[in-house]
Amino acid sequence: MSQMTSYLRSSGHISGHGLIVMVWCYHDAMTRNLTLRLDSELAADAEAIARADGTSLNETIKQALTEAVQRRRHDPKFKARLRRIIEEDRELLERLAQ
Repeated sequence: MSQMTSYLRSSGHISGHGLIVMVWCYHDAMTRNLTLRLDSELAADAEAIARADGTSLNETIKQALTEAVQRRRHDPKFKARLRRIIEEDRELLERLAQ
């Protein structure tokens, strides 16, 4: 693992164009790296939150995503959209299987 990868994993990288962060997503002990491109203002806000909370930028972004997922899981309109997409996908897959 390179020094840059280690740095990005823990805190991200700021350039003049914003923040690029590699986020590790944990699901069934698997890890996925994602690259986020944030504008400078959002990047600065995220860093400020992480510093104030005493956590890494990576942890701050994972927490924000976790909270967003939890909100969606309790949103009836979102659930209805998911059910519609599932049904559309089911129809497509069944048609392709013929």
